[in-house]
Amino acid sequence: MLLKYKNFFSVLVPWIFFGSIIGIIVGSATTFLLVTNDFLGDDIRSTRDWLIFLLPFGGLIIGYIYMNYGKVFLNNTWNDTAELNNLVIDAVHGKKEVPRRMGPIVYIGTFITVLFGGSTGREGAAVQMGGSVAATVNKFFNVNKVDKKILMMSGISAGFGSAFGAPITGAVFGMEMSTLGKLKFKAFVPCLTASFVGHYVTVAVWGHEHEEFIIHTVPEVSISTFLQVILICVIFSLVSVLYCQLRHGIQHFSEKIFKKNHMKRAFVGGIIIVILTMIVGSQDYNGRGLDMLEQSFNEDIPPFAFLAKLIFTAVTLGSGFVGGEAIPLFFIGATLGNALHAFIDLPMSFLAALGLIAVFCGGANTPIAAFLLAMEMFGGEGLEYFFVACMVSYLFSGHHGLWPSQKIYDPKSRLYNTPRAETIGDVEKRKH
Repeated sequence: MLLKYKNFFSVLVPWIFFGSIIGIIVGSATTFLLVTNDFLGDDIRSTRDWLIFLLPFGGLIIGYIYMNYGKVFLNNTWNDTAELNNLVIDAVHGKKEVPRRMGPIVYIGTFITVLFGGSTGREGAAVQMGGSVAATVNKFFNVNKVDKKILMMSGISAGFGSAFGAPITGAVFGMEMSTLGKLKFKAFVPCLTASFVGHYVTVAVWGHEHEEFIIHTVPEVSISTFLQVILICVIFSLVSVLYCQLRHGIQHFSEKIFKKNHMKRAFVGGIIIVILTMIVGSQDYNGRGLDMLEQSFNEDIPPFAFLAKLIFTAVTLGSGFVGGEAIPLFFIGATLGNALHAFIDLPMSFLAALGLIAVFCGGANTPIAAFLLAMEMFGGEGLEYFFVACMVSYLFSGHHGLWPSQKIYDPKSRLYNTPRAETIGDVEKRKH
């Protein structure tokens, strides 16, 4: 009996210890990311419209960094930090390793992208910093091969939980992100620890306040409302597929044209964003777009806003700029929900919230984490509707997604003739 408990605690205590270390470091680093992004995006760029014309040159800098410092040879394979979240997912599967320099590089790239008006978010940088910190912990403590993968998941959890003020979501996101159809509960303890510690370091130690989105009215539960929600969420899921396909299409096309020269790709991508900005006549779709995202819950906004943000983000990230895709997906979903309010007799803030969660779920392929995010973000309002929204969006988005490295442990449904053990990228290549 004593031996049994000794073995139990010999595993439990190190997991809590490592999860806490990762949470403390990632929580602090994420706070730095959030504060710096606010400063660059709100205090500097928003009052200096001319900075957008420097975006192509910012792309040159980002491309130069990734081309000259982004590739690291570890364990007999090249690990390219330009693969972003896909590299972190591959590390969870044991295929590759995350270089310790990945976090600092993606932070620099994100700051440049935000400062000069590229359309991006923050979770990508936080997750990659989480992977970088986890890799450092693995190296420093000489962690065994199995626990390396588990701590990599906890790095993801710490990054997401602290970036959005959603520790429960973060804990599950780290276990759910890498594989479709399988929740890796073996990583529960370190993921939960890292996410909660990271969150509380961000909000309690450093005092950062996250954005708040409020649903003013939730419709009463009825069959007709559920039917409307299902129909709307099919639309949301298809829009998430449109974004993913466009973003990956731009990436593949630009890599082919410029022979994977990141500097040329990003420079031309920056020029296209400048042209698009001049055509639109506004910078509402540059940067993170948090102001319009918040407005979509309270007042009418341009009906084409979701499409503009979709194109701006797909070009920005598809051409080699960096950051995150969660905030842009929130924007796309919420503004699409706002536009649908003109045709559907449901509360505006409810439709915006529904779109925010459903489009993110369809792109990330993380239905449980997306549902928990809705609960944390909106205080548990509309529980039944958000559960249905996540399931519908997950199903109807098919085997598409933000991250081609996601492994399909089990196909989403028998509706799709998709083999197990493939990746999202494999499925998409076979369709072309």
